[in-house]
Amino acid sequence: MAERITSRANPLLVHIRKLASSRAHRYDTGEYLGDGVKLLKEAARWDAGLTVVVHTPDTALPALPETVRVVEVSADVMRSISPMEAPQGALFLARIPPQAPPRALTGSRYLALEGVQDPGNVGTILRAADAFRADGLILLPGCADLYNHKTVRASMGAVFRCPAWSCTLAELCGLAGASRLPLYGAALREDTADVREVSLRRSVVLIGSEGRGLSPEALAACGRTVRIPMGERCESLNAAAAAAVLLWEGWR
Repeated sequence: MAERITSRANPLLVHIRKLASSRAHRYDTGEYLGDGVKLLKEAARWDAGLTVVVHTPDTALPALPETVRVVEVSADVMRSISPMEAPQGALFLARIPPQAPPRALTGSRYLALEGVQDPGNVGTILRAADAFRADGLILLPGCADLYNHKTVRASMGAVFRCPAWSCTLAELCGLAGASRLPLYGAALREDTADVREVSLRRSVVLIGSEGRGLSPEALAACGRTVRIPMGERCESLNAAAAAAVLLWEGWR
């Protein structure tokens, strides 16, 4: 018989609410929250380390590993734990992968973010990195949590497929140097090059926040800066749009 939970005070449901609201709780427990049947199907397909699936009675679930705890709740209880305004009938918990980067970057094209605080933007950027086959995404301090449920949702399953790590600027510089990959920054300076004139085939491209751009320290660490040509009436693109253009250029 399927496991059923009816009490909103059940420890699992309390844990789920904390995962949705607290970054510290996610990393203390090593789990994150995802919502929606479509995203659950992607998580199951790509072996995302599922631990728990919670669903309402009328929700069709994909095939799940036998190790996954499956819990049924009423639609009312689901509304009390889902971070979505209109719950889609299922949510899941999965294990957070290791966040430390590898000792060497063995691929050729990487994207790094500094201070990109919006979870939707980070998830959208990860989705673009997956679409254009980047070898990984690197998050520097000040970025939104990759395992915030909003980031996970915006990634549309890319969070299960595209490698992503967190590190400091100094660690990123060391990684790029040891891997003989040039570090380019997306910025506007006197010596900034048109991205069409720079090969991104082997590179780490660093993008900053929309409001402030790259920090002086990050700019100083970059071998050169690149810009995306655009019409004079437009001053800049948002971080996710800029990332998509630069990722496309490297893939092209």
